[in-house]
Amino acid sequence: MKAALTLLALLVVSSGYFVNESFAEISENQAFLLEGSGFAVTEEIIRISEIDLGLSSQDQRGSTINFLTEDGFITLDDEEFIISNLKGKFLREGKYIRINGNIESSSGFDTSISFFGRLVSESKDASVYGFTGRITTSDDTYKVIYTTKLSNLIKIDSVSKDTTESDDPILYILRGSSSQGIVEDQTVQGGREILSEAASKQNPNDALRLRYFSLDRISVEPGSTITIVNDDVVSHSVLSGKENSDRYIKYTADGRISTGEILPGESATITFDDSGFYRLYDPDYEWMGIVAYVFPASDSLIFGEGQNTGN
Repeated sequence: MKAALTLLALLVVSSGYFVNESFAEISENQAFLLEGSGFAVTEEIIRISEIDLGLSSQDQRGSTINFLTEDGFITLDDEEFIISNLKGKFLREGKYIRINGNIESSSGFDTSISFFGRLVSESKDASVYGFTGRITTSDDTYKVIYTTKLSNLIKIDSVSKDTTESDDPILYILRGSSSQGIVEDQTVQGGREILSEAASKQNPNDALRLRYFSLDRISVEPGSTITIVNDDVVSHSVLSGKENSDRYIKYTADGRISTGEILPGESATITFDDSGFYRLYDPDYEWMGIVAYVFPASDSLIFGEGQNTGN
């Protein structure tokens, strides 16, 4: 019995420490991505559902921090719902997340959601939450079950590279991105070199995936300019757009960002004039995707680093 009580005490202390460490990563005026998938269930059917939301934390009151959903979508099979009016809270020092409000279908019908997430596990740069809740459409009420990842944008003070005279932060298109790091014909010029260099930038836990950009997501203040350098062996262009649920047409351009053609070894600059959530992609190689989160901040320019997989 004494041993059991000692173990219970240790678990309580460890649990409290774990939650506090998680909360230390969640503060006011931060950007987050909530991404995941699961199922939406009624008594008659089971539909596959995905969630992809951009969040910005707001004011803190005690152990609760309010947040707004800036952009994103929720899907039911091939039906996509865009964000209309969603708000939420990080509760009990980040241990729980609550999201409530309305989303809008492509046909214009309002749909309400009510989600509640519990912290499952965390790493130094992201946390896993399990969500349950409901999606209520004009026809049905679905019970939802999600597994999601909440990731924030890591802050650094500055970005400096010797390869350019510009003071603008730099985003690199990595060599091998156009071929997803796969060069089947090793006789092509530079084929082995491209494959080797691409593989060196892949996630070591998944040899089939490639980082296409030097950063997988960025966060800047409105009015900020960044430089995009093409280190690949073919031309690229970068547009901003809306991500679709269509597997064949992944993005639809929204006209906010367009670099034009960037030749190998050349660069282009883009300026984020308006606050919001930007999805940047290459229209010729749609696996090359990156998220830009633009919102006012008291801190200096923010960049986040990670393993971009183009998914």
